[in-house]
Amino acid sequence: MNSRLLLSASAAFLALTGGVAFILPQELLAHFGAAPTEAAVVFVEMMGGVYIGFAMLNWMARGNPIGGIYSRPVAVGNFTHFFAVAIVLLKQLMVTAYPAEWGIGAALYSVFAAGYGFLVFGPGPADR
Repeated sequence: MNSRLLLSASAAFLALTGGVAFILPQELLAHFGAAPTEAAVVFVEMMGGVYIGFAMLNWMARGNPIGGIYSRPVAVGNFTHFFAVAIVLLKQLMVTAYPAEWGIGAALYSVFAAGYGFLVFGPGPADR
């Protein structure tokens, strides 16, 4: 698994997702049928900021060896994030009608979770 490619791809994905949430929170809420209350808008903007921060972390760490004992906190944080969101989206897909975006998101989050899972739980960089 090429950790540089994984970190770069996830950084781009998180930056795009976070940018949309940060810049267009009302439109994002309306697209998914949620009322754009002041609290919801602020929450979506805050989550956008979190995603942009995570994107920057991944972008800055892409040159470091990732996996095994090297930069383990970066790999574990990414695995936890992508795995948790993948589970939430997959669970939602099983119980309700869903917009196509949820299916696409579930697939993307599952791929990133698998990639980071390999880095966290697979052989270390010296073993690859």
